Amino acid sequence: MSKKEVISLNQKVEREFLPFVRRPGRYIGGETNQIKKDLPQCELTVALCFPDVYEVAMSHTGLGILYDCLNITEGVAAERVFAPWPDAEKVLREKNIPLFSLENRVSLSSFDVVGFSLTNELCYTNVLNMLDLGGIKIRSRDRDEDAPLVIGGGGMANCCEPMAVFFDLFVLGEGEEAVVELTDLLKAAKIAGAAKKEILAEIAEKFDWAYVPSVGSKTRRHNAVVEDFEDAHVPTAPIVPFVQAVHERVSVEIMRGCPGRCRFCQASFCRRPIRYRSVGRILEIAKACYHSTGYDTVSLLSLSSADYPDLEELVAGLHEYFHNRHVGISLPSLRVDRQLKLLPELVTSVRKGGLTIAVEAASEKLRRIVNKPLKDEDLFAAVEAAYRAGWQKFKLYFMVGLPGETLDDVRRIVQLSYELAKLRKKIDNKTGQINVAVNWFVPKPHTPFGWLGQKPKEYFEQARKIILDEKYSLRAKFLQFKFHDINRSVLESAIGRGDGRLSDVIEAAWQAGARFDLWDECFDFDIWRHAFGKFGLDVDELAQREFAAEEILPWEHLGGPEKDYLLDHLEKARAIISS
Repeated sequence: MSKKEVISLNQKVEREFLPFVRRPGRYIGGETNQIKKDLPQCELTVALCFPDVYEVAMSHTGLGILYDCLNITEGVAAERVFAPWPDAEKVLREKNIPLFSLENRVSLSSFDVVGFSLTNELCYTNVLNMLDLGGIKIRSRDRDEDAPLVIGGGGMANCCEPMAVFFDLFVLGEGEEAVVELTDLLKAAKIAGAAKKEILAEIAEKFDWAYVPSVGSKTRRHNAVVEDFEDAHVPTAPIVPFVQAVHERVSVEIMRGCPGRCRFCQASFCRRPIRYRSVGRILEIAKACYHSTGYDTVSLLSLSSADYPDLEELVAGLHEYFHNRHVGISLPSLRVDRQLKLLPELVTSVRKGGLTIAVEAASEKLRRIVNKPLKDEDLFAAVEAAYRAGWQKFKLYFMVGLPGETLDDVRRIVQLSYELAKLRKKIDNKTGQINVAVNWFVPKPHTPFGWLGQKPKEYFEQARKIILDEKYSLRAKFLQFKFHDINRSVLESAIGRGDGRLSDVIEAAWQAGARFDLWDECFDFDIWRHAFGKFGLDVDELAQREFAAEEILPWEHLGGPEKDYLLDHLEKARAIISS
C-alpha cells in the first residue's frame, strides 16, 4: 500500500453537480456531529459505503457505529459515501465527476480502504455501480496496487460467494472491534510499503473472521463477536441528517442475539451469543444521544426486545427522564406473552400510534414448525389488553410459503386478522384497524430451512388471490393487506443461496441497468431474468433449488452455526410437519 494523492472535488461538486440534482441535501455533507479530518495528514483513510440512498444509509445503526469507531482511532479517517439516485448518477457520468465522499468531497479511489455494508442481496448492483462511479475497477483481479482495498461486511458477508470476485476481503460477524484490529494491521502495512497480496495473506492468516477470496476457503471462517457488549463502543453524538431519514430517532441497542430460534431467521442463528447492556448504561447512552441530537423519540433496538430481562425497569427509567421533555419511547415488535404483562406499564410512556406483532404464521402448528410456538389464546389476550389500554391499530406480519403450509393456513391469515379486529367490539363497540404485511418465504443461508426450496411463483400468486378473495367475502374493509413483490423474493432466494457463478449474472444485470432493486420504481425483473439466461441459468430453478444434507453448501465456510446443529433443527421441523 502506497500513500495516495488526495484531490478535492469541492469546486466541481458545488458548480457542476449540486445545482443539477433533485435532492442536493443528500450529497452536501456538513451535518451536525459530522467528523471531518485532514485526509493527507492521516495514516489510513477509509470510505464507508452504503449501497442505498442517503435517507436509508443514515438510518443504519451499524454504519454509525463503524464511522465513530474508526474516527476515534488515532491516525484513521472515515468518511461516508452513499449510492447516488439515478438523476445524480446521470449528472456524475455526463460531467465526468467521480463518486465522492460527503465530508471532504474526495473521490472513492482516493481512499486506502473502501468498505461496503452488505445488508441485502438486492443491493449488489449498487455496489458495482458505486465502484465504477468512483473510478475503481469492479473486479478485484483487475485492480492494481494503487487501487483501494475493497472490503465487505454486514449480514450478507456470511453468504458472499456471489460477490466474492468483486471484493478483496470480507469481515464476518460484528464489526466494531474487528475493523479497529484490521486498521491497525493496515496502518503498519502501509508504513512498511507491503504489497496488497502480502497484506491479504497476512489478514487471512491472522484473523479467522476474515474471508479473503483470493486465498480461498480451505479453512472454515468464524464470525467476529464483541464479548463485552456492555462497554462496546457506541456513538453518543450521531450525525443529524439534513434530509429526512427513514428513522429519525435516538437508537439504542439494548441486547445482541436472540434466545428464540425461528427456523427461517438468519440473524437469530448467526448473531450469537446473547448479550445484554445494563439499564444504567442504556440510560446513559440515550441521554447523551438525545442531548447531542434533539430527537424526540428513543428507540430500543434488538432482535427480541421482549427478552431483555429488565425491560420494565428500563422503560420506567426512560419514562422518568424523558416524559417531561416530551420524548417518546419506541419499542419494536414484542412477543405477546411479555407484551401482555408490560402493557399497563408501557401505556404512559410509549406513544400509542399502533402496535406491531410478528405472528409469522396463522396456525399454531405452522408456528411450531418454524419454532415460534405462540398460542392463539395468548395472542387474543394480548390484543384485547392492548385495546383496553388505548391502542386502536395493529400491524401484523405474516409469512407465506413456509414448510408444511396448507392453503387453509393461508386463508386463516385473513380469518385471524378479522377476529383480532372484531375483538375491539368487546371494549368500545368499534372495530380495530389492522394492517397486515405479507412476505413470501425466502430460504436463507445458515438457517435450518436453508436446505429447502422456495415455493413456485404461481403458489404465491394463488395465495395472494386467496387472501384478497377471503377479505372480500368477509367484507373486511378494516383490514389492509400489503404484499411483498413476488419477483423480488424469487431473486432474493436465487442470489442469497447462490455460488460464484452468480457474479457474472450480477455484473450483467448491472451493465443492463439494474439499480436500486429494493425500490419499486427502479426494480426490473426482466433485466435479471435475461442476465441469468445469458449464462444458462434459470432464476426460478435456483430459487426453488433444494440442497441435499450431505451437499457442500456455498456458504458453509462463512461463519454461522455448525451444519449438524441446523440439520437437527430441520429434522425436528419435518417431524412436526408429518405428525
